Amino acid sequence: MRKYWSFFKMRLMAGLQYRAAALAGMSTQLVWGVMEVLLYRAFWLEQPERFPMGMEALASYIWLQQAFLSLFALWNWEFNILESVKTGAVSYELLRPAGIYGMWMAQSVGNRLSRAALRMVPLIAVSLLIPAPYGLRPPASPAAFGLFLLSAALMVLVVCAYSLLVYALTFYLTDPNGIMVLSVALADLLGGAIVPLPFLPEGLRRIAALSPFGSMQNVPLRIFSGDIPLSEAPAAMGLQGFWIAALLSAGYLLTKTGLRRAVILGG
Repeated sequence: MRKYWSFFKMRLMAGLQYRAAALAGMSTQLVWGVMEVLLYRAFWLEQPERFPMGMEALASYIWLQQAFLSLFALWNWEFNILESVKTGAVSYELLRPAGIYGMWMAQSVGNRLSRAALRMVPLIAVSLLIPAPYGLRPPASPAAFGLFLLSAALMVLVVCAYSLLVYALTFYLTDPNGIMVLSVALADLLGGAIVPLPFLPEGLRRIAALSPFGSMQNVPLRIFSGDIPLSEAPAAMGLQGFWIAALLSAGYLLTKTGLRRAVILGG
């Protein structure tokens, strides 16, 4: 376990070095958050009774989405892992005294946490200063905040486990770009990135909620905003746990089989 912790710390510290990139990203996310809130505000003012979420809950969802974007955005790939599988450089990783799947997982979690750590505090601080109902509001209770933190941790594991599944599929594909583009498109639609899940049609919303994408940003952000009641939060988090186990198992088996059938030129 100590060796995986070392991989995690190395990737975390490496990611914390890119302060200029974090500042640029934070500025972009701040402007994007304002634009989204103003867009939904226009529709809300027109027909507030038809909104499936309250404006305060929706604004909190949007600001948290921008603050924690690096944690759940599927396009935040580990391109060095993908390239190592494509070129065969993954053979060097096999020489390390650690399981390659666990090493990838530690690196992926560290990379996402480092990128989010540099951006989330300023974004949260600014959004808390915006007047209601357009700014970020505190959670309804300490219990809601605790469940949000736990669900956010589960969310990171779901996202990383899904990413590792895509990396594992690279062993079986000539070019992974197709599956990467499809994964991002599905995550944006079914995970609540384009619009929160309550805004989707009933049938599509149910499919999205049961999919692994619905266990990503959708659950913790809606718990924090109060759109998922505390009584329903355990079931939603249980589904997150199910997808973590399923995705990790599938990714591990695909990686193990892929390494057995891999052919390294010259070796």
